[in-house]
Amino acid sequence: MITKLISFYVRLKFGKLHWDVRYFYRDTYYCQFVQLKYIFKDYFFKKKYKVISFDGEFAPELEFVIPFAYWHYKNGTLLRTEGAKFTKEMYFFSEQHSEVYDVRTNEGNYNYETPRILYSHNYDMKKWEKVPFKAHFKNDVYVFDKPALVIANRYNTEWEGPPISFYSIEMLEYMIEKLKDKYTIVYNRPRPQNITSDTSDVSELNEYDFIREKYPEVVLMEDLFDENKMNANNYNHFQMLVYANASKFISIHGGTAALASCFEGSNIILSKQGPEHHFGCFQKLFPKLSGAKIYHAKNNEEVKKFIDDHYLN
Repeated sequence: MITKLISFYVRLKFGKLHWDVRYFYRDTYYCQFVQLKYIFKDYFFKKKYKVISFDGEFAPELEFVIPFAYWHYKNGTLLRTEGAKFTKEMYFFSEQHSEVYDVRTNEGNYNYETPRILYSHNYDMKKWEKVPFKAHFKNDVYVFDKPALVIANRYNTEWEGPPISFYSIEMLEYMIEKLKDKYTIVYNRPRPQNITSDTSDVSELNEYDFIREKYPEVVLMEDLFDENKMNANNYNHFQMLVYANASKFISIHGGTAALASCFEGSNIILSKQGPEHHFGCFQKLFPKLSGAKIYHAKNNEEVKKFIDDHYLN
């Protein structure tokens, strides 16, 4: 009954919008409604009771679920957390975290127990706290001669179709040539075996051999992981150790951009399409993750301009 009433309200207020974004408005209101039942537990009784469990995609976990769990931790109401494989270190503040899911699912994204899910017209979230990833994972091991700049790429299927937002070999060559003198460039595109699978398939870009041969000065994350000088427990843990020592990022739409936005500094994000554009996620949500300066590029030419304006001057 509640969902029908909310849907009716959204249809009246936002009926001119296309249905493929309108239902996110409904989900926002429903998430807010669900939180009403926890008012006394969260603000008056304040005992450890909250169990947060999530098996959705990587991006919403970083954007909504972990900050929600961290809020409960700071509030004194977090009992335990549950997630997919390779997530324990992401919930470093949780006294009890279990990795109970082998895969990430699209259905898991629609967890209405969190203050928000996926996209929203309202990112003023009451039970949401910025997680101090950089301070926690900063170290003296992954330090380079020049300031570290991470190029975080991906080459995955998107919306059940071929890759849309990614850095081609030609674009990588352009960026490396531009930036190699000023920065130690760290290149990252995780292999399928190093991450928990979700609804997208990882394709092969064949850029690793190209970079190794033409730009040996570029540090490849997979080579650093093979050495694993800090004995990281998994690739997610390792990424955070490296990212914590960087202040410049160039990343791609999705979980790749979300992770890079959690470590302060600045982040150029290539996102050619998606609901994030309609909801202004890169302007309203992503800067909240760590206070990072976010530059949203919709095409390669805008990436190049952001590099010239903000990473070379």
